[in-house]
Amino acid sequence: MAEITKKNNNQDYIRAREAKKVTLVGFVINVILTIFKLFAGVQGKSAAMLADGIHSLSDFFTDIVVLVGFKFTEKPEDEDHNYGHGKYETLATVVIGIALFLVGYKIFSSGLSNIYGVLFKGMSLSKPTAIALIAAISSIISKELLFRYTKVIGEKINSSAVIANGWHHRSDAFSSIGTLIGISGAMLLGHRWTILDPIASVVVSFFIFKVAFEILMPAIKELTEVSLSEAELSYIENTIKSCNQILNYHHLRTRKIGNRVAIEVHLMFDKGMTLFEAHEHASEIESEIKSHFGAQSIITTHLEPN
Repeated sequence: MAEITKKNNNQDYIRAREAKKVTLVGFVINVILTIFKLFAGVQGKSAAMLADGIHSLSDFFTDIVVLVGFKFTEKPEDEDHNYGHGKYETLATVVIGIALFLVGYKIFSSGLSNIYGVLFKGMSLSKPTAIALIAAISSIISKELLFRYTKVIGEKINSSAVIANGWHHRSDAFSSIGTLIGISGAMLLGHRWTILDPIASVVVSFFIFKVAFEILMPAIKELTEVSLSEAELSYIENTIKSCNQILNYHHLRTRKIGNRVAIEVHLMFDKGMTLFEAHEHASEIESEIKSHFGAQSIITTHLEPN
């Protein structure tokens, strides 16, 4: 048991190290991009780029959330957290999802306000210059590459928080696409077409809302102790039924804890079978389930006579 715990703790350490590494890379790039965007927004007379720069500031907070979240997640089980600290990672995912919703709402409301101002109040939007265009293109390229890098690492270590942070990078790229369209339209078509900027930002905000919803829902389900999916439950049940020595089972309970699954089940064996034999069969089932869900899965079986 001590050896298994040590192995799990080592895996948690490796996951945390990978998560912190990719997040720090993103953090550095976000610092450079945000400074450049804010400078380009002011110097390039582009309100859209200035807003895009402010949007990038939100990435600082999500990077910090991930780093702090994994500071707790990498801790081993203790007396107060018998199942480990995986829920901190889930909580970090929720914070990122909420941040995305807030960013999406800010972009949506700002764009809608500018559209109304141009159409009904005669508001004139400034015509941006080339530096704002360069900043938008730089942001799209760098954030898309950062998204792909972060998503690959997140899937590799099976971290919802890291994957969510990757999607936050892509939301920044989406935002910059809207900014690019607006800036390009204003530069090439003249002042009458500066309205393209806020129109594009409103469209982009819906993409951000969609991503935020897709990130939030699984994390909220996990925090509220929702069971595993029907497909996952079917796999567990079929695995149990594949052992002829198990006569029946009941009280199957499942949930997720960060990147782990926790499964509890009562297995019924012939009352004439020895405890050693029943335990051996139960261990085989546990190994089979762990091969599917991962070695860090928490599986508790209760043996009962039939």
